[in-house]
Amino acid sequence: MLVTQTSVTVGGAPLTVADVVAVARHDAPVVLDEGALTAVDASRAIVEALADDTEPHYGISTGFGALATTFIPGDRRAQLQASLVRSHAAGSGPEVEREVVRALMLLRLATLMTARTGAQRRTVETYAALLNTGITPVVHEYGSLGCSGDLAPLAHCALAAMGEGRVRVDGELLDAADALAAAGIEPVVLAEKEGLALINGTDGMLGMLALAIHDLHGLLTTADIAAAMSVEALLGTDAVFADDLQRLRPHPGQAASASNLRTLLAGSPLVASHKGPECTRVQDAYSLRCSPQVHGGARDTLEHASLVAARELASAVDNPVLTLDGRVESNGNFHGAPVAYVLDFLAIVVADVASMSERRTDRFLDPARNQGLPPFLAHEVGVDSGLMIAQYTAAGIVSELKRLAAPASADSIPSSAMQEDHVSMGWSGARKLRRAIDGLARVLAIEVMTAARGAELRAPLGQGPATSAVTAGLRATVPGPGPDRHLSPEIEAAVAYVASGGARDAAESVVGPLA
Repeated sequence: MLVTQTSVTVGGAPLTVADVVAVARHDAPVVLDEGALTAVDASRAIVEALADDTEPHYGISTGFGALATTFIPGDRRAQLQASLVRSHAAGSGPEVEREVVRALMLLRLATLMTARTGAQRRTVETYAALLNTGITPVVHEYGSLGCSGDLAPLAHCALAAMGEGRVRVDGELLDAADALAAAGIEPVVLAEKEGLALINGTDGMLGMLALAIHDLHGLLTTADIAAAMSVEALLGTDAVFADDLQRLRPHPGQAASASNLRTLLAGSPLVASHKGPECTRVQDAYSLRCSPQVHGGARDTLEHASLVAARELASAVDNPVLTLDGRVESNGNFHGAPVAYVLDFLAIVVADVASMSERRTDRFLDPARNQGLPPFLAHEVGVDSGLMIAQYTAAGIVSELKRLAAPASADSIPSSAMQEDHVSMGWSGARKLRRAIDGLARVLAIEVMTAARGAELRAPLGQGPATSAVTAGLRATVPGPGPDRHLSPEIEAAVAYVASGGARDAAESVVGPLA
């Protein structure tokens, strides 16, 4: 596969969220740090010395999990490692998205390159080669409890490195052995401890967290844009967003969101049109007036999630692990709780931001609350339904998001003959967060589409420079007010505009970078 993105170096320094996105989503090639590879060789030598020890060492000369006390003779250990991977590659259900699989492979590679796992150099290089040649193991939706990390998803990746199982290359489903042969990659033969090293990690849930953090940074800015468009077209006031009022409650996210709103509404003829003494409205509804508080709380939660992700990206998660002084020690660092919690936190704020957005959309359609706009923003009231059912769509999504906000991390299910008697369910939290983020993009897109139509129906009064640019960008694919049309394609076009960052880019082309 030809890739043109800037390469990402693995080893020597922790990866960043941006690195994960570059490799997982944009196929940036990975480069292995030479100094880290030297350390990998040194740690492998420690494992090989322990393999010859008459004392049993977990994962090196013993079985796994509930079988940790079973000694394995030297001539059976290669089979032990392969059997571990084969038995743990027990996923079921639909295939997981390509970017998720690439993210978890990259993050497992990063842990291998910490030299705390005892993996062979050849195994490390094989993982890098799989990423760089675009060979993506088939990983399934179900199988991970987030206990010893994401065992089943990671096992499917290890299986592919062994030349077994199924993979995709440029979308085509192939046997792993055939794909590796075509790419000139020799399948790995796992040695002592490597089976554990390849499957004991939080890499799936962490990879999805990294992708979610990236996407939410853009969507929360877009939520401010959508809110500004609604405040403007519903003849709301920008006075409540004043800096001195916001500083009375000094949450950083709230300040950032309010700053965005002030910037986006600056110079708006619609806002200016009702600032005189003749305006009798005392205050706007919460969905307009309190948007910095809700969007800001979401931003602060995202900041906390980013801090957790950064710590996890700097971690070496394996069991057992090689310490800096050469010991091999069992530990509990593979437990996914820290990641699982923030995945659930983000699902909650996604649901709430979307819920507030849907309420703003609904205000446009109700003549009792939309400040003189036609019912449902219809072209010919009675004949046309306007955007009535677009709001139904948004409401249905919000209802789904509320269900997805129920925490996965509170639902531990014991496994492995009660050895793994408390699990994180972080993989499940990550899977539902991905669905929630998609829903948020759709709800915001419907609000942008609705607010743009509402503003245009205020003519000859116009939007401000920033919101006008957003509407103009939308109009490249979504027509303006008029008789009823097939609405679904227009909603999908608006979703693409929002999810791709188009609305944010349009606003920033006028006002510069937004928070």
